[in-house]
Amino acid sequence: MTKPRFAKRSACVAIMAAALAASAARGQQAGPAAEPAPKAGKLIRTGDVLSGELETMRVRHGKEGKPVATYQITSEPRRLPPPSGLCNLETGPETFEIITRNDAQVAQLRALVGKEISIKVDEIACAQDAGEMSEAVVSKWRVVTTR
Repeated sequence: MTKPRFAKRSACVAIMAAALAASAARGQQAGPAAEPAPKAGKLIRTGDVLSGELETMRVRHGKEGKPVATYQITSEPRRLPPPSGLCNLETGPETFEIITRNDAQVAQLRALVGKEISIKVDEIACAQDAGEMSEAVVSKWRVVTTR
């Protein structure tokens, strides 16, 4: 009924299954130990300086889709003061949308696009609206230095 090679084949399959199980167990143990848990960034408060590269974003506003000057700073992760906290992120926001209030601010930022800048933060919050592309919004600010 059984073929003479049956014992050899079943032994080979058993060895291969044991080897796969052992390598999978080693892979699971090495995974979490090799990758450290991300740490939350340091707290940013009113009056602190936020530094990073200034980028421009293409955003259209309203039903007619008029272009609006929108700028963004990408920086290291920062925690926001309560009640905003980490903005539902594990490490805190890394992208900060800069809200411009007048044409002078737009002209000031337009000249600095693509450069490292530092701004003094006067008012910051987590992004709430669906149209906001950044993780946090800086609504009151002033440029401190340019590099």
